Amino acid sequence: MGFLSEPTIIVAIIEVAIGLALLTKAADLFVDGAVAIAGAAKISPVVVGAVIVGFGTSAPELLVSGLAALNGDVDLGVGNIVGSNVANLSLVLAAAALVVPLLVTKAVIAREAPVSLLAVLLFAFFTIGGFAVWEGVVMLAVLVAILSWIVFGGHEDSIEEIDFDPEQTVTKSVIETIGGLIGTLIGAQLMVWGALAIAAEFGVTGGFIGFTLVALGTSLPELVTAVAAAKKGETELILGNLLGSNVFNSLAVGGVIAVLGAGEISDELMRTYGIAIMVVVTTLAWVFMVVRKRISKPEAIVLLTVYVGAILLISETGAGEAIRDVIESIA
Repeated sequence: MGFLSEPTIIVAIIEVAIGLALLTKAADLFVDGAVAIAGAAKISPVVVGAVIVGFGTSAPELLVSGLAALNGDVDLGVGNIVGSNVANLSLVLAAAALVVPLLVTKAVIAREAPVSLLAVLLFAFFTIGGFAVWEGVVMLAVLVAILSWIVFGGHEDSIEEIDFDPEQTVTKSVIETIGGLIGTLIGAQLMVWGALAIAAEFGVTGGFIGFTLVALGTSLPELVTAVAAAKKGETELILGNLLGSNVFNSLAVGGVIAVLGAGEISDELMRTYGIAIMVVVTTLAWVFMVVRKRISKPEAIVLLTVYVGAILLISETGAGEAIRDVIESIA
């Protein structure tokens, strides 16, 4: 792990604590700036969430997975994407829905929800058979097509619902958004470094680390941003953010991994359980949106239950003797 090869547990814990504190403040600034820009530019909050916030909060996955692929650890990168996609539409979506019910608009049902499902299914299909460079190019090309469709089709959705302060200048909004993004990325990276260092002490590696600790760390921007947006009543921004984030994770990050680390996915855990869990969670969230047209407390409880079950399943099958030894030593 380079400079993370021999960190102390104390340093790792400090990294996690500072990262979490920075994430909390930076995500709040990020939401304020993004919503203000949407109001000033007369852009739908769904578009802002799917493109600006979605890309921004997926940047940690892109950074971590891209570096992992360059270093030859494709399994870690794949585990990160799979775990982040699962966390976004179970843990994060449920956390926001527990703060305020999330109403799903016709625009989300018609555009963001199906393209997010398509992106995840495409990534899953390519992952099962291993990556080829041309598959990475296809994923990136599909991403460009999806973003074009969302942007050019979303300028008239719910513009009147944007909570925009006319006294806030565009310059201030841009500064808040950029500052919030930078702070979010730094905070997320500190969280990842600390989590990896702690995980190393317990001897767990590969796809398991990617799916659990790394995915949770890189999904924290989405989690904190979603909760902050929920407190402000920006429900469309939340859905756009999470669905857009999964599109970026699957196609942008997946495409980069395929181009930089083409080859077979050696981690059987991710090619079987991980991919299956991701498809099930994504489909379940899509069904809730299309059929129920809202994500409220009942749906949130189901999604949280699925997330906890997924973590337990992955832990049982992927952590092996390391986790069992820790549990036995504690007992």
